Amino acid sequence: MGEQNPWITVATPATSADEPEVDAEELPRVTGPQRPHVGVPVPQSSDLLSRRSVPEFEGLWWLGVHGGAGETTLARLIEASRVAHHAWPEPVSASQSSRVTMPSQLAKVILVARTHAHGLRAAQLAATEWASGAVPGVDVLGMVLVADAPGRLPRLLRDMAKVVSGGVPRVWHVPWNESWRLGEPVDIESSPKVVQAMVSELTALLAR
Repeated sequence: MGEQNPWITVATPATSADEPEVDAEELPRVTGPQRPHVGVPVPQSSDLLSRRSVPEFEGLWWLGVHGGAGETTLARLIEASRVAHHAWPEPVSASQSSRVTMPSQLAKVILVARTHAHGLRAAQLAATEWASGAVPGVDVLGMVLVADAPGRLPRLLRDMAKVVSGGVPRVWHVPWNESWRLGEPVDIESSPKVVQAMVSELTALLAR
């Protein structure tokens, strides 16, 4: 009660899209709603992500909200994680139940999007779908916004990223990484410090 609708009142995220600020020593700060909101409308059917039944899994699901989001690359950074293939993962036990799902059965999901206009729009639609309560089988822990190009985001995209960031519990920003673009091996040791901090925070969240 008393929570604001993030799509009506824009929440300011903890970080900017081009200057991430993280603390690897603590759990990431909650900056947005942690659960669906009463009254948030479900997007049009053409804007909804598909769904697929999956075995129960205690690790993390990376859900790319559009093609080329980068979820496959991110999945290589955390062993206890899987790629959701652009579909909401619904644990078998949850999809077989009625409308009530035990918290321990929920699929832990991180939404992934690029920071171009198409990616941010897709991210907002996915976050809105979750916020509406239309996907009760998942627990959205947050969102990762992956830079779509080197350099600072244009103001229009920074403003879009702020709006999108206000609709999920937490947001991480992954900077442009030329080595990933060139297909070089993806590992935590060679990743940017901000990515290493993100992995530490997600690992801590999974261990709660």
